[in-house]
Amino acid sequence: MPLSNSTSSVPAVTVPAAEELLRQGLRPELLPRHVALVMDGNSRWAVARGLPPTDGHEHGMRALEKTVRLSRAWGIRVLTAFGFSLENWNRAKVEVDFLMALIERFINGNLDDFCGEGTRLRIIGDRSRLPISVQKTARDAEEATRNNSHLDLVLAMSYSGRMDIVQACRNLAQKVDAKLLRPEDIDESLFADELQTSETSCPDLLIRTSGELRLSNFLLWQSAYSELFFTDTLWPDFGEAQYLQALRAFQSRDRRFGRRK
Repeated sequence: MPLSNSTSSVPAVTVPAAEELLRQGLRPELLPRHVALVMDGNSRWAVARGLPPTDGHEHGMRALEKTVRLSRAWGIRVLTAFGFSLENWNRAKVEVDFLMALIERFINGNLDDFCGEGTRLRIIGDRSRLPISVQKTARDAEEATRNNSHLDLVLAMSYSGRMDIVQACRNLAQKVDAKLLRPEDIDESLFADELQTSETSCPDLLIRTSGELRLSNFLLWQSAYSELFFTDTLWPDFGEAQYLQALRAFQSRDRRFGRRK
């Protein structure tokens, strides 16, 4: 998989969805193929309303469910959501336990829809640190949806972009050590094949909510040529209007990948 992939057109969406996109000033054939999400601001959303952080995470889960439905309806082919970072294990145990249970509930509660509407679920990250029940739930859901092809939903759980790169280096070093590969054979494509995202294209559009202007160790290699969209909207408030705004911004960008036009 090459590092810099140009925007490719997506398969035709349903007529009502296409007409709605056109009304919103979007060209369906120029939608990003792959959208990545840094879903930030759940706790701040709750604090601003005098609610416990768990309420913010609950509403954040609903925002993700809505974004999945919109992506599927509009013809986005891959949606990668940063659900839990490797660094998040440093949070208070009560919050981590709640988030793990919420993730499990998200998968179980949406599995029928995933199967019925063609969504394939994949998990990336260090699974060994996830609770056994979450590992099993994820594994069963991946198996149940493995043949779906309408939308790939990739959940980054216990994920670190740096660790993904380090692990890819280790894999290639082992192949060189075993004389299966020569150092001079290693190129961007071979390296990308060792990343956990090897089955998907690089993100065309990366959206981060809550006003923070950083990647926070998310898809570092894969986002080299991604269009970045930052919004002050807190994740639980991210809905159709905000998603359309991000897509319009994407279609206004001049994507040259280092070339001159």
